[in-house]
Amino acid sequence: MWNWVIGFGCSAIVAYSAYKRRSLSLSGMLAAITMGTIFFAMGSLLWFGILLAFFVSSSVMSHVKKSAKETYEAAYEKTGRRDAGQVFANGGIGMLLCIAFAINPSPVIVAAFVGVMATVTADTWATEIGSLSRSQPRSVLTWRRIPTGTSGGVSVLGTLAAMCGGLFIGLCAAGFDWLFPIHQGVPVYLYLLMGWIGGTVGAFADSIMGATCQVMYRCPKCGKMVERKDHCGVRTDRVRGLSWMNNDQVNWISSCAGGLIAIIVLYLAGI
Repeated sequence: MWNWVIGFGCSAIVAYSAYKRRSLSLSGMLAAITMGTIFFAMGSLLWFGILLAFFVSSSVMSHVKKSAKETYEAAYEKTGRRDAGQVFANGGIGMLLCIAFAINPSPVIVAAFVGVMATVTADTWATEIGSLSRSQPRSVLTWRRIPTGTSGGVSVLGTLAAMCGGLFIGLCAAGFDWLFPIHQGVPVYLYLLMGWIGGTVGAFADSIMGATCQVMYRCPKCGKMVERKDHCGVRTDRVRGLSWMNNDQVNWISSCAGGLIAIIVLYLAGI
């Protein structure tokens, strides 16, 4: 019972702080409190710590040279304050894995969790840092230059940021499991590989889906390709992608890909 109370209190403090810093909307704050409470009460330091590492690092990255990114962020479906949909899109699968592990502990579930959280972290870092690249990104499909902020674009800076984000989660997982070793069967070095490889592959899966399946619109006023249904104060026209495949759905699917890659890494290690 006390785990639930402490988890709620800690999550409420962190989420409210993010709400005051305008990193979360009201719905996003409530979703973060719910998620954080479950992670703390049903998981260990590894589970709650990784969630916190993702959330804090992503919030920091979103404020790096924020004014320089405002022009590009206007093209995104959701910008600035994360709402409940974004919170669950980034951490919802991890929460389900945390519950599954509490019911039936398995190294495979731990690997999937590390891969999932490494992916959402890598993708967030790539988006926030990659948009600051001095050179235009290239399409992950055609390798042609495309405008900064376009879904499916990749750059050297963004790729390096993605790799660092995935490795960061791997390092956190290794550190937390070393401090509180309850996940027997997963060597410390393997956490680094699962985070690095799973996160990087998952981030590229996100880019590929962004360039193919994600719904995109064109603003009739400025002519830009955007993720939003409105831009420049007018309704945009759908030009490609599945109507239901927005950024949140892309995050869900790409994080599953990252989790699967981490499981494969675990399997190849003979665990």
